[in-house]
Amino acid sequence: MYSKTMTTTYTDACWDKILLLKQELSAVNAVLIGAGAGLSTSAGFTYTGKRFEQYFKDFIEKYGFHDMYSGGFYPFETLEEHWAYWSRYIYINRYLDAPRPVYQILLKLVQDKDYFVLTTNVDHCFQKASFEKQRLFYTQGDYGLWQCSRPCHQKTYDNQVAVKRMLKEQTDQKIPSDLVPRCPVCGAPMSMNLRADDTFVEDEGWHTAAARYKDFIHRHQGQHILFLELGVGGNTPGIIKYPFWKMTNQNPNAVYACINLAEAYAPREIRHQSICLSGDIGNILHQLSQ
Repeated sequence: MYSKTMTTTYTDACWDKILLLKQELSAVNAVLIGAGAGLSTSAGFTYTGKRFEQYFKDFIEKYGFHDMYSGGFYPFETLEEHWAYWSRYIYINRYLDAPRPVYQILLKLVQDKDYFVLTTNVDHCFQKASFEKQRLFYTQGDYGLWQCSRPCHQKTYDNQVAVKRMLKEQTDQKIPSDLVPRCPVCGAPMSMNLRADDTFVEDEGWHTAAARYKDFIHRHQGQHILFLELGVGGNTPGIIKYPFWKMTNQNPNAVYACINLAEAYAPREIRHQSICLSGDIGNILHQLSQ
């Protein structure tokens, strides 16, 4: 999991930053976590390699898929095959626990603070690690929810029972036709509640979480707050990265911390308020917890 030998790879400069971030975590009034895909990758939710091959060997042999993510966009000929693929996808990324305890370590670091989580991840790892639901805002959806594909109404539906049944009853890469999910209102096929286009449903729970996020920001304006960005890439910088930079720049008491495997940086305007650490997120969080 985590070993002492990992610590020897850090430079003195990196150790200084880890110690500085540890001090800030202890001193701040609040922590706003911005979490991207890199955090779940560090926890072991990888979409390629052995994990992909273990669960999708038959689809790989049939279609030549190279990774789980791109396979999710494949135009399968039937809904029965589409949901055979997606039921596996949902099950392992939403209902199984991550292999490494990265989220649990993160919770221990912030649980005594007033914290809030803004995330583009849709794998539910925060709640599975016992983060408080009222402190989470999943902006891009949830693998555990379906919606009408049209959509004819602004409501989402829990899919756990249906997905597990699809997983159990599928044969020859197809689910039984009577398990194909359809909208209870209009009868159209259901789709994932993932923000891919303008059909994304922002249901009541989404708006409640958005309001809580807005209230958290308002309550901590001007205070000593840590904007902790973890594994955020360049796909949707307008959701986490750019707002964190802007709020740090507007608040001289704020600190911006970025932990990323390869893209840890801050703009010149807030560099004096920033702590940027390049490396595996789980390993760095482990060092912070010592």
